[in-house]
Amino acid sequence: MAIIKSIEIDGRPVAFNASAAVPRIYRAKFGRDLFADLEKLMSGVNGGNEAESTLTVETLEMFEDIAYTMAKHADPSVPETPEEWLDEFNIFSIYAILPQIVEMWRLNSMTTSDSKKKASPADAQ
Repeated sequence: MAIIKSIEIDGRPVAFNASAAVPRIYRAKFGRDLFADLEKLMSGVNGGNEAESTLTVETLEMFEDIAYTMAKHADPSVPETPEEWLDEFNIFSIYAILPQIVEMWRLNSMTTSDSKKKASPADAQ
């Protein structure tokens, strides 16, 4: 089951979708592993402390690409490139949005784990 959430960016709600398809879409579009990139981002933001952040231009681009992929998956009317999508906003804070995206993936993982636990071997027959 997909987790869909509206996150406010630049004063307006933007839909994000964390479904099982997103890692595949992200890999196909950007040639990178979504979960490895999220891990790099989380270590780079250093618990949300901007003063101690070690984010690079590369990790910021990863964040923008992940956010774009999840927004495009939630809303097909999102422009075809991350650059066109980002042009729609004046401000786009990684420190405000990344924790919410990570939380969506955590919830999605919990939902998947719960579904696997509930399925018994007899169900597979």
